[in-house]
Amino acid sequence: MAKINVKDNEITIITVEDRDYISLTDMANAKESGSRAADIIKNWLRGRYTLEFLGTWEQINNPKFKVVEFNHFKLQAGLPSFVLSVSEWIEKTNAIGIIVKKGKYGGTFAHKDIAFEFGSAISVTFKLYLINEFQRLKEEEQKQLGWTAKRELAKLNYHIHTDAIKRNLIPEELSPVQTSIIYANEADVLNVALFGITAKQWRDSNPDLDGNIRDYATINELICLSNLENLNAVFINENLSQKERLIKLNKIAIQQMKILQDSSKRTLLKKEDINDY
Repeated sequence: MAKINVKDNEITIITVEDRDYISLTDMANAKESGSRAADIIKNWLRGRYTLEFLGTWEQINNPKFKVVEFNHFKLQAGLPSFVLSVSEWIEKTNAIGIIVKKGKYGGTFAHKDIAFEFGSAISVTFKLYLINEFQRLKEEEQKQLGWTAKRELAKLNYHIHTDAIKRNLIPEELSPVQTSIIYANEADVLNVALFGITAKQWRDSNPDLDGNIRDYATINELICLSNLENLNAVFINENLSQKERLIKLNKIAIQQMKILQDSSKRTLLKKEDINDY
């Protein structure tokens, strides 16, 4: 469930089977009080143009839509005696474009295509603001999804990396504290190769920020970091020294970041600086 604000009105959005449904109830409430919202939806539904729109949408998107029952409703649409409830529309035609949810956060919801059309019954201005806010929400979700996916990929590859460290770099008799130092030291090999600084140096430079250097990495940096973790695991298994691995990883980081973005947004470690690490 998500919510957007359209002209000072909170509109609920839910996702059902990968489809976004917008609350027609919330939209109707933006025009009238709660007691009148159901009447607004019902009056909109009984119109001929509305039924033709809904029927066409269902035939495009719903292979189980009952066209015969739809045609029956369409013939009656526009007649003074014609009345159609949302529940009846769903039950008789097997429609999926409009759904009814019960409970505290219930109400009538419609697929975004239909909800945008319903927006015209509220006002053209409201409809345009609704579309704009919905698109803004989807853009933010995509940004977050992309960042989260890359961050999770980096975490998964981290296990490959730490396994190689455990098998090749940690003697049996080390204490847990000593072991954690080795892990942190190897993590900093990747940090220095990609970001040019250690985790501690980043924290000292950013005392007001929560998390660590990787939490603030770009998607391109997380992709590169994921690759470096795999490569460092291979280099550790090949018994390369830490300095040799750092040089190789930094060269690879520079090459990959140039490919992933037109211009690097971070100053990567220069070759002459490696001797100081």
